[in-house]
Amino acid sequence: MNDTAPSPQAAEAALTTADGRPLAVALAEAQSRARRRAFLLVLPLLAFVLITFVAPIGQLLYRSFYNPAFSDNMPALVQWFKENPAGTEPDEGAFAALASDLKGLRANKTAGIVGTRINYDLPGSRSLFTKSARKSKKLEPPYREALLAIDEDWADPLLWRVMRTASSPWTASFYLAALDRSRDAEGNIIRVPEERQVYIKLFVRTLLLSALITLTTLVLGFPVAYLLATLPLRHSNLLMIFVLLPFWTSLLVRTTSWIVLLQSQGVINDILVALGLIGEDGRIQMIYNQTGTIVAMTHILLPFMILPLYSVMRPIDPSYVRAARSLGASSWTAFRRIYLPQTVPGIAAGALLVFILAVGYYITPALVGGSTGQLISNLIAFHMQKSLNWSLAAALAALLLGGVLILYWLYDRLIGIDNLKLG
Repeated sequence: MNDTAPSPQAAEAALTTADGRPLAVALAEAQSRARRRAFLLVLPLLAFVLITFVAPIGQLLYRSFYNPAFSDNMPALVQWFKENPAGTEPDEGAFAALASDLKGLRANKTAGIVGTRINYDLPGSRSLFTKSARKSKKLEPPYREALLAIDEDWADPLLWRVMRTASSPWTASFYLAALDRSRDAEGNIIRVPEERQVYIKLFVRTLLLSALITLTTLVLGFPVAYLLATLPLRHSNLLMIFVLLPFWTSLLVRTTSWIVLLQSQGVINDILVALGLIGEDGRIQMIYNQTGTIVAMTHILLPFMILPLYSVMRPIDPSYVRAARSLGASSWTAFRRIYLPQTVPGIAAGALLVFILAVGYYITPALVGGSTGQLISNLIAFHMQKSLNWSLAAALAALLLGGVLILYWLYDRLIGIDNLKLG
């Protein structure tokens, strides 16, 4: 008689449900239904994220290298560029195609659109297109002489190089402009003149001010988070209310409040004058400059540093520091070697959160920054709302997004995203 016990797999396979199906099959079907149910529950959130976050970012990246304003409105000249390789001198056929397109611009009233597109790469050329389109009705062969009679700039090789580049809707010109670069008549990448170098300086200013604001919030927020973590519960709850109170106040109200406090005739300067620390003619300019931006943004972003620090400090057992003190360590040594290393995940998470928020801030620098306290986000908004150069704004935003993603990647490599403590 074989009394060998059946294996667990055989025993499980022998079990059946009330309707005669194998139990393993029934469990697999139940798990599959649970997964489908869970997916259906999160589907609205997934759709919301795709529509409000992923799609706008995708459109932004698309606009940064796609601009059909020239290619859609200058078909004859675009065709000539296709038939003639780069470096070909514009002949009578090229000027004939240009004249034909200018007549089309006049009829369709799109000269401003085309001129604006070329003006992005060659400032001052918009008026050339609008003026020539107005006079295009009288253009007759030979077209080269006729167009040069309207404006001699039509013979400029750089203009033709720019038009050739714009003849393709796909272009990297906006990324070059975002990095203060352009192309010369030979197609070589060069720096723009110094008086037009704006974007790199703004990127550097944005990164430096954001880093300084992050450091300031860390210095101010670390003691507050420590008190929250070590005080008795009734006191820490009261302090937590004061930390969270700014979230219940409008961002615009908090920013304008700093204008009242920091302006030359503001509260702080009035107190200093009243105390005799400064004279009436020595009032300190603390607003509409980098100082105003740093002060206001530090106040606004401080809770985003305190909360991650608090979430890490709260579980730290105070007996660790007491044990180090009992073994002869000084207070500073115990803090530096025992307590501080345990707070590193909170410091990293708070710094990452504050820095990312700071580089993209717009309202506060716009209100209190003046000309020297503006950040790159303010220039992005300018191109979106005023100059209407959406492609350049998209390129600037894409570079800013890329920098943030690199920062996130570095954090993940150095600290680990699993250690991200946000509260």
